[in-house]
Amino acid sequence: MVCLALVLAVVTTAGVYGRPSLPPLPMKDGCYQVSPEVEIFRVEGEAIILQFPFFMRVLEVRKIAPPSASYLIRRSNGTQSLAYQSQGRVQQQDKELWFLPAQAADSGQYSCTYRNDTYCVTGSIMLYVYESDSADMNKLSYPWMASEGEQVEFYCPSLDCFNKTGSLIEWYKDSSPTPLKPDRGTLMIPEVRRSHAGLYTCSLTVLINQQPYKVSRVVLLQVQGTDPTSTPTVSKDSSTPEADLHSSSTMSTATIGPPVIVSPINGTIFESLHGSRLELMCQVLTECQVAESTVVTWLINDQSVEESYLDRRGLQGGRRVTRLSKGCQVETRLFIFLITEEDEKTELKCVAQNRGGRQDVIAMLQLEDSTFTWVVVAMVTISCFLLVVSIFFYILFKPKRKKKMDYFLARQNSSFSF
Repeated sequence: MVCLALVLAVVTTAGVYGRPSLPPLPMKDGCYQVSPEVEIFRVEGEAIILQFPFFMRVLEVRKIAPPSASYLIRRSNGTQSLAYQSQGRVQQQDKELWFLPAQAADSGQYSCTYRNDTYCVTGSIMLYVYESDSADMNKLSYPWMASEGEQVEFYCPSLDCFNKTGSLIEWYKDSSPTPLKPDRGTLMIPEVRRSHAGLYTCSLTVLINQQPYKVSRVVLLQVQGTDPTSTPTVSKDSSTPEADLHSSSTMSTATIGPPVIVSPINGTIFESLHGSRLELMCQVLTECQVAESTVVTWLINDQSVEESYLDRRGLQGGRRVTRLSKGCQVETRLFIFLITEEDEKTELKCVAQNRGGRQDVIAMLQLEDSTFTWVVVAMVTISCFLLVVSIFFYILFKPKRKKKMDYFLARQNSSFSF
């Protein structure tokens, strides 16, 4: 029994070839906790559809919730929480929370919980809704890096949850009330210049329950060039979108340094056993004023996690911003729930980007050689086998002990009297 326990301990500790495992979820108040979603920043007066993609992906990968499962979305307010119905200005629709429209008072933390008789799991997301006259554009905008001379084509981001059929997307530059001419819902600049840098707002009207609602997004274009002081003349050709751009909107990026990826370092090799799980962290240092707008992304063989072959086994999430003594640190995690032979020599790239620049770090995924594990298991097994055989032969051939004979010693010259 002792030998069997030793073998099982070695096998379990080393993660025997072919035995899958998933990372344990932390538990709080009897409910498993999923890492928080990426924070959402929006403007009041617009429709917002709040989703929990990271939470839903964990449920899918772990095969926790059946398709007919019910979910409860609540808003946390200190020690109290508020649940929502399927009607009203704020309403829960299946796994989403709709704000029709949103107000600044809607800012806060929201949780989505799946619970049945035997299992409970919950995820959370932070929503920030700004008043239109006090919006923080650094947090609201999506950064877009470009170099002088290249062709740039914008699309209006984060609109997948809306029905955009028949909607006209209009683009505006900075605070100009005159819309630019859209091109199939995108905005194209054939040859970008530093004078094109600035804020671009895309705006459209969507129908929800047959009611029109406004939706907008902001893209921050940052243009890098060899001559940061140059202000080229922009042609006023009305056939192109850049005809409405003005040189006065040039945004200097000289005061903001590029983000620095401190972990992992370039050329890192992550080793993991077949059948195990892997959790990686990309840590980026940047200036606090652009920390929220700094985008940190994991790429698998130069593809997003969702578009790569790891789609069913991988997940990116758990973004966190931490203030340090000098600057801020932005972290984004990558989960691989099951390592297989297909992952050998996979390229993992962490990309960090903000209006100060961009940095890429490339690492490699490699399977550990399981030979050592099997050698240890074999040695323990052989040792136990030899021990058992030795005990068997010892018992079988143990010499027999002679029985003691009871006898009396008669003294010499002894006499008896009658």
